Amino acid sequence: MDDRRIAAVMVDVAADGTDKPFDYLIPKELVTEVTVGSRVKVPFGPRKRIGYVIDFPARAQIDRLRPILEVMDLTPPLTPELVRLARWMAQVYLCPLITVLQAMVPAVLKGNYRRFLRLGPAFSGEDLLPEAEARLIRLLREREELTLEEAIGLEGVTQPLIRRMVDDGRLVMEERVGDRTTRKRRTWVVPSQPAAILRNEAESLPKNAARQREVLHHFATRPEEIPLQELLADLKAPRSAVDRLVEKGLLRRMEKEEFRDPFGGRSFARTQPLPLTPEQDQAFQSILRPLQAGEHRTLLLHGVTGSGKTEIYLQAITETLNSGRQAIVLVPEISLTPQMVRRFKGRFGDEVAVLHSGLSKGERFDEWRKIRSGDVRVAIGARSAIFAPFPRLGLVVIDEEHESSYKQEEQPRYHAREVARWRCREHGAVLVLGTATPSVESYFWARTGRFEWVTLNERVLGRSFPQVEVVDMREELKEGNRSIFSSPLRESLEACVDRGEQAVLFLNRRGFSTFVLCRECGETVQCPHCDISLTYHRTNQTLRCHYCGYASGVPRECPSCDSSHIRYFGTGTQRVEEELARLMPGLRVIRMDVDTTGRKGAHERLLSAFGEGEADVLLGTQMIAKGLDFPRVTLVGVIAADTMLHLPDFRAAERTFQLLTQVGGRAGRHEKPGRVVVQTYSPEHYSIRLAAGHEAETFYRQECLNRKRHRYPPFCRLFTLLLSHPDRGGLMTAAHRAAQFLMPRLPEGGEVLGPVPAPIPRIKDRYRIQIMIKYEDHTDEPTDLVEAMRQLKAGLKDPELRIGIDREGVSLPFDGYR
Repeated sequence: MDDRRIAAVMVDVAADGTDKPFDYLIPKELVTEVTVGSRVKVPFGPRKRIGYVIDFPARAQIDRLRPILEVMDLTPPLTPELVRLARWMAQVYLCPLITVLQAMVPAVLKGNYRRFLRLGPAFSGEDLLPEAEARLIRLLREREELTLEEAIGLEGVTQPLIRRMVDDGRLVMEERVGDRTTRKRRTWVVPSQPAAILRNEAESLPKNAARQREVLHHFATRPEEIPLQELLADLKAPRSAVDRLVEKGLLRRMEKEEFRDPFGGRSFARTQPLPLTPEQDQAFQSILRPLQAGEHRTLLLHGVTGSGKTEIYLQAITETLNSGRQAIVLVPEISLTPQMVRRFKGRFGDEVAVLHSGLSKGERFDEWRKIRSGDVRVAIGARSAIFAPFPRLGLVVIDEEHESSYKQEEQPRYHAREVARWRCREHGAVLVLGTATPSVESYFWARTGRFEWVTLNERVLGRSFPQVEVVDMREELKEGNRSIFSSPLRESLEACVDRGEQAVLFLNRRGFSTFVLCRECGETVQCPHCDISLTYHRTNQTLRCHYCGYASGVPRECPSCDSSHIRYFGTGTQRVEEELARLMPGLRVIRMDVDTTGRKGAHERLLSAFGEGEADVLLGTQMIAKGLDFPRVTLVGVIAADTMLHLPDFRAAERTFQLLTQVGGRAGRHEKPGRVVVQTYSPEHYSIRLAAGHEAETFYRQECLNRKRHRYPPFCRLFTLLLSHPDRGGLMTAAHRAAQFLMPRLPEGGEVLGPVPAPIPRIKDRYRIQIMIKYEDHTDEPTDLVEAMRQLKAGLKDPELRIGIDREGVSLPFDGYR
């Protein structure tokens, strides 16, 4: 047994051989500061690095230990439970542990981190203080602020001493990352003397001190603290008047930390629980029973569009809060967040924190700190909100659980659903997977008893499903219609607008045209860095690559044969918008895609404008396909239902069925009946035919049969390896060596498919090859094959080679990481 206090630290170093904890000595003065989850600064080689404490081993791996230099936070950013989760994720998703730990903390904490000290509101002078404290306070009076390093450098000043002074209000600590202040502060003014003294002092002031007199009379009648700026604005007084009164000891300034509020200045009308239908109540009781018993349970809430799933979530969260526990709600798209926030803020007020990429880094940091400090009990956000550091988690809701955005496409390549299941097991919490179109995996696990299956088969108030018409675009072409719009869709759109109603048009492509082609030689204009055609954007007359960001002007002649016969093919959202303007002049259109929603708050502004009737048509990509609820929308048009159907992805049919069902569900959700027009060149395909007929059960049975026949999840374990390299020959050699290395380690019945070129063979000047591994074992425990994949990079010994490993996925759109 080692009598030294030792911490195992994962150091933030992106290099081979560092994916392991390093032992450090905990100095005596930091023993009470260091806990599991603490972020610390440690010596690593000749440099100082940030790391995370993950354990306290009984015995050190080496004899000579270097000490921890500094604890970075007063409250550790990670809880012990999140550290355990990170270790599980690193094992299951085959990634370095430090990448998981970093994914769990706000981005603002990952920069060059410094802390500054200032005198706090409880400071009253340095008389009778111990010498070390008096020395620190005198220096702060002279310089106004000190870095933490400067303060600790003073004789007798230690980190525990500073912590005590911060805790009792004598010092204020501010954290800064680079030139960004991570915390927002506001100056308040408070009276230092009783009201009677303030009145006497006001009367004794000279006539030319009228503003000082007004300030004193204000505090004599209302002796409570007030923000300085508000005081100056109300009394129209100069700052100098307050400064004089502070110097005389009549008033006192104090700084208070304020959380940035991304919804500041907005009011949310409070709502009350709605009466549940018998079917809704049955679903609610299925959640309530394990919730009240404190039992872990995973439920698939399979409810048709418009069946009232959100109200069930709200009432389940109310019960969770009443039991003293906390809740996380995940939504797949930032575009859904405004409507969800409105409903959740209306029900739970300031108990809600919002975490998504549309907020500034400072706003996200403050929302995260509200969770960490216990100031809120409900977190809503996209995928990464599953890491909200709640210590008493009672409920996790994943809305639209089938969405691919819950799967992270870069390290760590986790799926939020699996992470949520792990956390709920740890906390004895309930996990609710809500959707109208479950993933095939969730459907299979619910039908075979692994999840509890709860269904909602009727829309609220008995509203009917929209009428769906599938239009065969081949027939339209035969009849001479070469327009983007079929005759039925155009006629339905004109009738909808004439009735004063609204329509949603969906197309899963942004830009004006999908590609630019030479009609002389047949060549498309390609990205010079990726094996993909460039997309034409009419707005700024550019060709863009949506993979590497390359942009160029539109060529007048073909780069291959110098022909001037350049034409635009395919249809993007910009082109649909232009065609609408040509066919129906005066039509008001709001377009929502990546190009129009890049700025902060753009999603909410556009959706609010549409909800308030400022447009007749909402045109967009998949961000408008689900979750949105507008009473006046009675028509949904799907411009091209085949967009994803023929991609090299075993989930193509599933995603097509889900998208058509979801986007169709935006129509007729209120009193007026809805209509859906689906344009396709593959009307006979089962995913389109069954989505149009609202035949979900038939679709899932057929899809499960196809998956079982071809050995895809959920009937096997699937790993996809993507190898990339700047040299094509070096990549081919490495890929064949990798396949040969893995084959002998396959479990019985396993198979290696490939290596073959990736669907996009080159991105960012790196060539790409894909290997797929299938086998029957569903355990998350390490196996010889999993360990072999983990060691693959080191075994191939090529510094230019990158390897990405994806579990249960088929495509890796991004490069692997070093």
